[in-house]
Amino acid sequence: MNDNTTTITHLKTLITEFVAERDWQQFHDPKNLVMALSSEVGELADIFRWVSSDKSITLATDPENKQAVANELADVMMFALEFASVCGIDIAEAIDAKSKINAEKYPVAKSKGSPKKYDRL
Repeated sequence: MNDNTTTITHLKTLITEFVAERDWQQFHDPKNLVMALSSEVGELADIFRWVSSDKSITLATDPENKQAVANELADVMMFALEFASVCGIDIAEAIDAKSKINAEKYPVAKSKGSPKKYDRL
């Protein structure tokens, strides 16, 4: 599997089947999935703790660390995908809608090259 040949639906199905085989649905309600997702984001962030921004790119792509980064990102993505499944959220539709909102909040003329939040542009 790779990003070019795998659909979001396929990934959601893999995760749903994995959870069902273990009878974990009883634990995977929206609240608990968000908590698990937050924990996994923390584990991913921990890899980069105390590393400069410049060195973070090297750290993430270095063969010695890349697998650990990929594993933590996979955990984050799996919980995010399962959350979407449990809540009946179509991820592509949600991203498309949110991108349109963001385009209005962050017009290129005002936001290009700026880290400011939309209400400070």
